[in-house]
Formats: sequence, C-alpha cells, structure tokens
Amino acid sequence: MKAATRLLHYEACPGDSHRPTSTPIYQSATFEQEDALHSGAYDYCRSGNPTRSVLEEQLADLEGAARALALSSGMAALSAVTRLVPHGGRILAGDDLYGGTWRLLSQVTAALGVRIQYVDTTDLKAVSAELAQGADLLLLETPTNPRLQISDLGALATLCRAHSCLLAVDNSMMSPLRQQPLALGADLVVHSATKFLGGHADLSAGVIAVADPAVGERLAFFQNAEGNALAPFDSWLLLRGLKTLAVRLRAQEMNAAAVVDLLSSHSAVHALAWPGLLQGEAARIHAAQASGPGTLICFQTGDLQRSAQVVQALRCFPTTVSFGSVSSTASLPCRMSHASLPEEVRRARRLPEDLIRLSIGIEDAQDLVEDLRTALDALEICRHVRVG
Repeated sequence: MKAATRLLHYEACPGDSHRPTSTPIYQSATFEQEDALHSGAYDYCRSGNPTRSVLEEQLADLEGAARALALSSGMAALSAVTRLVPHGGRILAGDDLYGGTWRLLSQVTAALGVRIQYVDTTDLKAVSAELAQGADLLLLETPTNPRLQISDLGALATLCRAHSCLLAVDNSMMSPLRQQPLALGADLVVHSATKFLGGHADLSAGVIAVADPAVGERLAFFQNAEGNALAPFDSWLLLRGLKTLAVRLRAQEMNAAAVVDLLSSHSAVHALAWPGLLQGEAARIHAAQASGPGTLICFQTGDLQRSAQVVQALRCFPTTVSFGSVSSTASLPCRMSHASLPEEVRRARRLPEDLIRLSIGIEDAQDLVEDLRTALDALEICRHVRVG
C-alpha cells in the first residue's frame, strides 16, 4: 500500500478482542503483572506503553526503519541521538541548523566532552575533509532551516560509510511522505513531530527512526533511562494527526505555490526561496531525493523594520515559532526560532536579519494571497511616501 493508505490502515490495537479502529489511550502509569517473578510486555509507562507502541510501529513503517522511538519533543530526540557519541568523540553538524539544535550542541553536548564542528553540508569536499579528521556523527537538515539549502543525502551517506561515521538527518521539514533519508543511506532520521507529523500545533513530540536494530536498542535504553518518552495522550494525538498527513501536505503545497506566484512578482520582495524554485544542481539533488517542495517559504524585504511591518500586518499568518501546522504562520527567524544563535554566528552563517519565514497552511489560497498582497502593498506605499 502507498503511504497515504498506510497512514489510515494499520493494526490500531494489537491483542484487543474488541478490535477498536482508534487506538485507545492507555492512561496508566503502571501495569499489573501476572506473577511476582515474570514481567509482562508492559510494567511502567516510562519503559513502555501500548498507545506509544502502536505509534512507534506506525512511524517505523512510514520511515522504512527497523525501529522508531517517540519522545517528548524534537529536542529530546536530538539529545538522545547525541548520546550515541562517546566522551571525547566528535560531531559534525550542518552550519544552517535550527537555533535550538545549535544551542543543544554548543552549550550542552560540548560541555559533556563532545567536540562539535560545524560544516557546510552542501560542500562535499568540505565534509570529506572534516570526516578524514575523524567523526562519530554527522547531523544535518535538508532543506535547511531557514535558508532552505539542499544537501546531497546519497553522497553524504557514502562519505560517512567510508569514514565509519553515523549520518543523522533532521527530516522535520519534509516528513517521511516527501523524503526518505534511510532509503538514501542515512543511519538515523529525526523529526520534531510537533510540526508536520502532528500537524495541528496541539502537541510537543519528537521521533527517531533508525536503520540498525542495535542502534535502536541503545536509543531505547536512553529513552527509558532518561525518562523522555512520549506520554500516552500525546502519543494518541500524534497517531490521530498522522492520519491526515498526506491530504494536509497536498493542500499546503498547492497553497504554497499560489503564495510563491504572488511573492515572485511583488516589488517589495527580495531573495525569495522555496524548494519549488530551485535551479541547477540544487534542483537536481532535491528532485532526486524528495518528492515535493514542502510548504516553507522564505523571503527578504531588504530591511528588518520593513520585514517586521509586513509580519505584523498579516491577518491570516499569526506570528508564531515552529511550522507545519494546518494554520499558516509567519516569523522572523533571527528574532524567534534562531534567536539563540549569537549575532556573530548569524552573521557568519549569512542569516539575514530581515528574513521572513512563512509556513503555509490549508486555508483558502486566495485569502492567503490577498493577505500577503495587502501587507506588501502597504509597505510599498509607505516607501513611496517617504521617498516623495
């Protein structure tokens, strides 16, 4: 079956004689054991829960993984992945990552005795040179957040294998329906399931999917030992959100194309970026490894205050962090999702202060376009008045 069908047709409650079509919420901290000497499949919710088990099986199926784990947030998932690197080990990380990832690596993981080196993962020669110096883990995003740069997952996987380095891909922006990093040679896939997988901005969750069962066992140990597993109710919410992932993505990408049509022709917009606009080698790579452009759009106005004016004028795009919800949102990454990056780091990464990031939802496309047109037209009117 295709992924859109598998999102709806799976074993909702293994072993339940009542055969519910919706997985029950096993809202229980403990489970009674059959006898004092032998534990059953479940004993304590931190160690295992039937609702979470169904979710993890579904996530593993969607990613083509040997195992998947559901954790309390995307950052909890990333933190667990860094635990695979020993004290004194080395992590290579993409130089255009979510600000929270930079904070975790630079201010938490590094303090635990793990060396961190940032590298442009679109530059295979630069990555190869760093791998030659030794590394335990390469962590990247593609497309990157928020500059939407594209890295060649197949080529990077080949380089990592040659240097005995694990490859972990944060696939939050694409979802398993648009990109399958494990099939391209990655060892681990990470998601902030708060975003597209949940899709309704009503839960916090993280996912790790792995190709190697042994790596999955290590991560499951960390999940239990550190107590960051996803709670039963949130597991149920995520299961419910997943059912509409395919139809949501289709609607969101159609709306994104309509928004891009407006932005590409408006005089107030500069440096427009969307994977659907890629050209040259980046377009070839993305088309080879992803089945769609996604729903995030970034552009500049040339000035931070002008960008803030646009964001504040929008009615259909509330100003919020995160992305991937059924509702459209707008943000200034340098002041929100990437505010944890020091100013000098943002400058070094060429992250523009005036960058606006739009996450496109499932509203009527005409409403979104007209809302943006009104905000951008007002910006141009103000500019002409000042010039006059």
